[in-house]
Amino acid sequence: MADTSKTATLTIDGTSFDLPIHSPTIGPDVLDIRKLYGQAGVFTYDPGFTSTAACDSTITFIDGDKGELLHRGYPIDQLAAKSHFLEVCYLLLYGELPSGKQLEDFENRVTNHTMLHEQMQNFFRGFRRDAHPMAVMVGVVGAMSAFYHDSTDITDPWQREVASIRLIAKMPTIAAWAFKYHVGQPFVYPRNDLDYASNFLRMCFAVPAEEYVVNPILSRAMDRIFTLHADHEQNASTSTVRLASSSGANPFACIAAGIACLWGPAHGGANQACLEMLKEIGTPDRIPEFIARAKDKNDSYRLMGFGHRVYKNFDPRATVMKQSADEVLELLGVENNPILATAKALEEAALADPYFAEKKLFPNVDFYSGIILEAMGFPTSMFTPIFAVARTVGWISQWKEQISDPQLKIGRPRQLYLGAEARDYVDIETR
Repeated sequence: MADTSKTATLTIDGTSFDLPIHSPTIGPDVLDIRKLYGQAGVFTYDPGFTSTAACDSTITFIDGDKGELLHRGYPIDQLAAKSHFLEVCYLLLYGELPSGKQLEDFENRVTNHTMLHEQMQNFFRGFRRDAHPMAVMVGVVGAMSAFYHDSTDITDPWQREVASIRLIAKMPTIAAWAFKYHVGQPFVYPRNDLDYASNFLRMCFAVPAEEYVVNPILSRAMDRIFTLHADHEQNASTSTVRLASSSGANPFACIAAGIACLWGPAHGGANQACLEMLKEIGTPDRIPEFIARAKDKNDSYRLMGFGHRVYKNFDPRATVMKQSADEVLELLGVENNPILATAKALEEAALADPYFAEKKLFPNVDFYSGIILEAMGFPTSMFTPIFAVARTVGWISQWKEQISDPQLKIGRPRQLYLGAEARDYVDIETR
């Protein structure tokens, strides 16, 4: 419970209003304006909600100035280095790290729900082959409510739990099948003897003509990508999920809304934009030209994958992701891949340039995740679907938290109306 012992006084046209101040566990105080309109007859104006807290939460905390990301209080770098994705899923969903028995039970429940209803294959085949995998995912996830009627009642805690497990378990299968359909290969079914990341890689890259063995280095790198993207506080897609759920919509519809929002290039497409930048640079010998452009105040060009809108110091996820990138590149090599060779050279050049250190423009998680996914053989069209697989647990955790909030109200933002005043209809003959 937030501390509400402090108040602030707002004066409008000579009349003062006392507003409660909530003090969080960590972070800046929050001014409670819920009664402001009723008392003073005014709204607040905050485009983008950059200064507005729309909810209280106990799940994730970010301090961009310090470069800090905590899940239930645990630093993300510790979780990425010492834990694994499904353990982080448990932490986000239930609030604490699991015991060995609890983790085994949770992993079994997820593993046993990875298969899709067989009839759902018809949804994939209804799309054009050149459909973007994110378009397929939005449609298929939304359609899950038509197949899993026993987990759509949001007032039933057990149904909420079943829906949560189903979404976490089936999202890798949905993403992998979207990829397979996109490249014209047969669907690969999940296997219960593989871990979460290995299962996903196998469903993406195995073919019936030969046996596919998942390399543990690639599996670990994929697991870290999932872990490092699991949740990121009240971002655009998470807020979309919360807004959709506030109306009482079923969980599958809410997560589909989150996927649709994540598809936006300003949100989930950062690592894709990074790879496109590397393709534009082309070869390592052109790097000085592009670095010079990025440093030129009169040039609008900027290097993608450096710095972060939230983290003003460094991205705490990037250190662990860099380690995975180095391991993957050492395993797969960069000699025959000019994009990866350019990425490695750009990283070295930027880290050695005092300009980037002074501006705190360090390589972020998107830079390294893009390198890893490119090296693994994923096309850029699959980068955001993989992001969606990882972020599903964050969306569900936030959804479950909101549904159980006794203060839950339907989201209804206000506006600053600047349109025409009331006017009478004019018949078409006299216009």
